[in-house]
Amino acid sequence: MTQILDPVPNQSHYFLCCYVNTTNSVQVARITNIENWYFERVVFPGQRLIFEALPEAVLEIHSGSMATAVLADQIPCHELAITPAQAEPETVSQSETHESATIATASV
Repeated sequence: MTQILDPVPNQSHYFLCCYVNTTNSVQVARITNIENWYFERVVFPGQRLIFEALPEAVLEIHSGSMATAVLADQIPCHELAITPAQAEPETVSQSETHESATIATASV
């Protein structure tokens, strides 16, 4: 998988990750703890975000209303790791992605 925008820094040990927004609100997914790399994407309700990351990367999930954004979760990217075969639309299931306790509780 190629990330045209914001490619992973020159490292050979990156892997595929998958995050699913299981809430009813728009979220912002962000990685800021990797030097010389900034990753940020908007994730709509029900959307699946597949991206490449380094093992030490931490995905921050921000959610909230139009005027505010609250850090809802921080997920180590190694917990979101998938294989390239799992990246195919028909093979990724909810059990293969991380759902934070905060987000799961909010959607109940």
